[in-house]
Amino acid sequence: MTSRALLALAETRVPRYTSYPTAAQFGPLDATHYRAWLAEGIRPADTLSLYVHVPFCRSLCWYCACHTRPTRSDARIGAYEAALHAEIDLLAAALPAHAGVSHLHLGGGTPSILGPERLRALIRRLRAAFGLREGAEIAIELDPRHADGALIDALAESGLTRASLGVQDIAPDIQAAIGRIQPQEQVADAVRRLRAAGIASVNLDLMYGLPHQTADHVAASAGFAAALGADRIAVFGYAHVAWMRPHQKAIDAAALPGVEARLDQAERAEAVLAAAGYQSLGLDHFARPGDTLAQAARDGRLRRNFQGYTTDTAPALLGLGASAIGSLPGGFAQNEAEERRYIATVREGRLPVVRGRAVTAEDRLRAGLIARLMCEFRLDLKAVRAEGPLPAAIVAAAWPRLSALADAGLIRLERDALAVTKMGRRLVRQVASCFDAYLPDAAIPRHSVAV
Repeated sequence: MTSRALLALAETRVPRYTSYPTAAQFGPLDATHYRAWLAEGIRPADTLSLYVHVPFCRSLCWYCACHTRPTRSDARIGAYEAALHAEIDLLAAALPAHAGVSHLHLGGGTPSILGPERLRALIRRLRAAFGLREGAEIAIELDPRHADGALIDALAESGLTRASLGVQDIAPDIQAAIGRIQPQEQVADAVRRLRAAGIASVNLDLMYGLPHQTADHVAASAGFAAALGADRIAVFGYAHVAWMRPHQKAIDAAALPGVEARLDQAERAEAVLAAAGYQSLGLDHFARPGDTLAQAARDGRLRRNFQGYTTDTAPALLGLGASAIGSLPGGFAQNEAEERRYIATVREGRLPVVRGRAVTAEDRLRAGLIARLMCEFRLDLKAVRAEGPLPAAIVAAAWPRLSALADAGLIRLERDALAVTKMGRRLVRQVASCFDAYLPDAAIPRHSVAV
């Protein structure tokens, strides 16, 4: 495979496949459908997974592509908190009998903007409304710049088991270029405080492909994260989607590394983390061999959802908060993203679902194939074909594109199996896209490049 051919594949825009169908295929959906999915799709023995979205930050980082907005208004935060509590009550009342919550994830934005007392109250309300199971994972995304002792103590007292800290890059010049000044000692201090409070798992998130960033920058950040003893480390590729997130225009697009440099940066990070004893998981995650995520990968139990790679096997993921997305056997449901409309809807006593998509039997088949590729880098094609005419037809339709990727060296096609090569793992989203019935041949601006 020529370098030019590899770069062409890497430049193609494809989804990240945290769901299938992806959010790009969502359309209008009302709460009536959502209530029916809840009633029909959750059984008494089923555990639940909850995602709570807090769409605020003290200041907006220029690289961010999340649904968030800056605020320093305590009244605004308080109004949103009250709406969250109201939605919790509405959703709990709409649920049939279930076996309690096995995973709770607070994301954003910066959930810590709620402060110690509001976070205590929120987790207390969630525990009472949905029933957190013994040993449930309770995770939160934290900004190290705002993770003081009082906040961490409140989280520890609330049963937090895992914290994810955004690091991105440790170099001051790169931090200045992305609008997030965060000294190394600030991150190290947050990690020390979390460990001292008894929070069992600490994750650090890094990025490559940032403006002015080099492979040496990425390698240094990976080494820093490993030296802090992070249990899990994610190394995400920066997605420059300024047409969707206008604040990204503050980043000098001319200073962004090209695809070849991005590939080099990702490979350098992987090399540093492998040398430090981390196990590579899926597309962009790394974990210590004893971590539950690494164990799940070795046992073939690794999963992928809207929060990325996970051990979460709950059949229903329920989203709470503005723009939050949930997943049920019947389909995907997304809440109103606009803050004021979200608050007004729950104040009126209505579930705030406005977008989503019902899933078909074919969607579920394709989702299973894509998930196996994203998590395991392998498909047993003989077993897939044996499942029936539809799976066999899906494989047959994908074969021309798969053959082209095999010629390019990204996969090996055997008579009865498909295996992603070491070179192809970096571009596994390209391989997964062969089973995506909704992705047109033309590049779609809404998605990020494949590496």
